[in-house]
Amino acid sequence: MTKAANDTVRRQIIDYRMIWRWHFYAGLVCIPFLVILSLTGPIYLFKPQIEAAIDRPYDQVGRAGRVQPLSVQAEGALAAFPNAQFQSVEVRPDVTDAARVTLSENGERLRVYVHPETLTVLKSVPEEARFMNVVKTIHGELFAGLFGTLLVETAACWAIVMILTGLYLWWPRGTKGPAGVLWPRLEARLFWRDLHAVTGLWVSFFALCLLLTGLPWTTVWGAGFKVVRQAVIAQSSKPDWSTSRAADKASEHDSHGHGSAQTGGAVDLTLLDHMAGELRAADLPPPVVLMAPAKGKPWQGVSQTQNRPKGVTVTFDHMGDVAQIKTFGDKPLIDRVFGVGIALHEGQLFGALNQALGVLTAAGLLTLCVSAVMMWWRRRPDKVTLGAPSRLPDERLGTGLGLLILGLALFLPMMGLCLILVALIERWVLRRIGPVRDWLGLT
Repeated sequence: MTKAANDTVRRQIIDYRMIWRWHFYAGLVCIPFLVILSLTGPIYLFKPQIEAAIDRPYDQVGRAGRVQPLSVQAEGALAAFPNAQFQSVEVRPDVTDAARVTLSENGERLRVYVHPETLTVLKSVPEEARFMNVVKTIHGELFAGLFGTLLVETAACWAIVMILTGLYLWWPRGTKGPAGVLWPRLEARLFWRDLHAVTGLWVSFFALCLLLTGLPWTTVWGAGFKVVRQAVIAQSSKPDWSTSRAADKASEHDSHGHGSAQTGGAVDLTLLDHMAGELRAADLPPPVVLMAPAKGKPWQGVSQTQNRPKGVTVTFDHMGDVAQIKTFGDKPLIDRVFGVGIALHEGQLFGALNQALGVLTAAGLLTLCVSAVMMWWRRRPDKVTLGAPSRLPDERLGTGLGLLILGLALFLPMMGLCLILVALIERWVLRRIGPVRDWLGLT
């Protein structure tokens, strides 16, 4: 074999071992968070069904012909909470359902269920305490605010790296037959490795779709994307997704963020019944929410369907008549692309099949996490070290690998920042502490 060929083989071995180490450490970062995301994500996929089941006791509680006008029901909610301000009301297809009125009181949004006949408050709950909003908070910020959102974003970025490096490690090299490549072998010695590799192959595409379509919600990547978005669209418009739960809460007229207008005083509900009738006649995809105007702004009726391509926003004039109807097709192209991606992420783009694919992908990610832990546990040589793949004396990056890392670091800023911090800490701190250095396998 020539020297050039030897150098090529040596470079391939070094790159393979380095990618293996990266895959291992990416797993250390990702696995705890992937478990949480893979457990909460499938719950959120069924948000419409779960919320409908939770609210079912408040459906059809009145009798046809005896229900009060929707404006009177909204006044009933305000009477029960005299210090609150009206924000929005859901326009239900069935007028015998309890009114779902959203109020703002001391900076907190309350969802109030009002009996359509007696105007009795049947239930009131802070919006952030509703079950699906709790799930969303866990999924997006781990109940840790901004720090939690950054952790989730970092884990998502490294999960992308983990999948890409995993596919490289999976790539068949000198294997005979599809066993261990397309399906796992059942031998005890190979089972966990094969299960990990084969599961990773089958779920990689769908997992990458979920991870990439979730990036618009993240703090750093999402904020950067909003800057790019504003630079490439002709008109000035607000994106219909937020980059944090805090932004969700503060969003004005955000048709998909569960927020509503900030009202500077008491809201005139005189035209509410007329506008609700217009919305019912329009037969918009539910849930349909009629939102009070911010100062100087008009009333709006918004279809908050999670299948965003079907979303519609209706703007009313000062007489309560329809002044404008905007559909998904009226949005800028970049918003439509990401709207489709978000609907896919939330399991609402193509119905039950979308939900099923989301559940199977989450199950696949959990399988990857469990099999990774089992492989790590079984391969630790002395049970007292971390068991990371051994470090090579020559860890200089090949040109191709270096460019790939640079590209990923630029595309995923939190991954790049984390990489720099880890490299600095490893070089200047961890390698100088003998027991830690030995445990991490940095010798």
